[in-house]
Amino acid sequence: MNTVKATLIAVALASTHAQWAGAGEQQASKGLIEDSTLNLLNRNFWMHRDYRNVRRNTRNEWDQGIQAHYVSGFTPGTLGLGFDVHAYGGIRLDGGRGSVGNGILPVDSEGRIEDSTGELGGAVKLRVSSTTLKYGEQRTTAPVFATSDSRLLPETATGVHLASQEYEKLSMEGGHFTSINRRDSSNADGALTTEYAGVEARSVDFIGATYHVTDRLSLAAYASQAEELWRQYFANVYYTLPLAETQTVSFDLVAYKTRDQGAALAGQLDNTAYSLKAAYSQGPHKLSVAYQKISGDDFFDYIGGDSIWLANSVQYSDFNAPNERSWQLRYDLNLVAFGVPGLTLMARYVKGDQIDGTRVDPNGPFAGWTGDDQKHWERDMEARYVIQAGMAKDLSFRLRQATHRSTSFDNDLDEVRLIVEYPLSLL
Repeated sequence: MNTVKATLIAVALASTHAQWAGAGEQQASKGLIEDSTLNLLNRNFWMHRDYRNVRRNTRNEWDQGIQAHYVSGFTPGTLGLGFDVHAYGGIRLDGGRGSVGNGILPVDSEGRIEDSTGELGGAVKLRVSSTTLKYGEQRTTAPVFATSDSRLLPETATGVHLASQEYEKLSMEGGHFTSINRRDSSNADGALTTEYAGVEARSVDFIGATYHVTDRLSLAAYASQAEELWRQYFANVYYTLPLAETQTVSFDLVAYKTRDQGAALAGQLDNTAYSLKAAYSQGPHKLSVAYQKISGDDFFDYIGGDSIWLANSVQYSDFNAPNERSWQLRYDLNLVAFGVPGLTLMARYVKGDQIDGTRVDPNGPFAGWTGDDQKHWERDMEARYVIQAGMAKDLSFRLRQATHRSTSFDNDLDEVRLIVEYPLSLL
């Protein structure tokens, strides 16, 4: 899959398309500086983990971080040029050697959390019509390769990304990436290792599209390859059905198919992972139920912290063990209807069973991870408040709690996170 060549061909086709279909977004360009934005995000992150099945294994860490994102516009003309720059920094406020493992700040060679971290990166970009090609360090959101922002600082990946929206209802993208900067690292040349097996792919390539059939129905399909590891395919159907003025029902079907490829460094893989989520909304209330199944004798694995769109991938567990079946019940409440705008609450419970890892590839990295008849459950609760007006407008407070209990294949854990964010728009 020569994605670099494919992206160049796609840009050429977009240029040709622009000649007879108009210049798209590029036609509206005001200039490199005139269309630029500069945003800051201050984030204070406290995390407590208590591994209940391990004596004296409590991990507490408290850190302060700042993210700066400068996004330029494009130069006028048929071909627009631009660039993006980001700067991230973090300092440790509390947490010593015993807190290692929360994945927030980098750890030094002596096994201690570093006092501070910082990184600077960016990407160059060009646009023809409504097609943009970007090369450098960037954040990705594709369901087969998505960088995470679940700790103090976000992940970034280095490579080529092409995004095209030449047609109103159809968006397409493709990418070729060769390294990743993890959430607890400042190394832009980090290896593309899988989240579970920990094996490395030399590169990740993907291509995909999302088509909005109507305002209620959307379809998505992606294909990806992790070199010498696997080929992975993704499909999604999302449908919303209005029932009354304040009532809706939505359905979200997600499916992945994974098969080993090349040297099969992650072992022999052949699994299908899918989930179906249904949600009923009435005014400030939303009730969701979800079913998820891993059909195969190996774990569903992925690269990039958010590269899993399955419904039961929650705060701690992904419920992605061999042959696992899981159910979820979730309730969301928006208290604006009760006179408290900006306050939302969430509670969910997920239970997984039928786990059987006895037929996993005996020569692969998952050998011996889990036996037969394993099960677990997770309960999550969250409260979030966003200030609506005044000098502190958009300042948010988010409190998250998770409890996970398992048979011998996983951890018994209690976790609390407190996240305070203050975004600022400078340009």
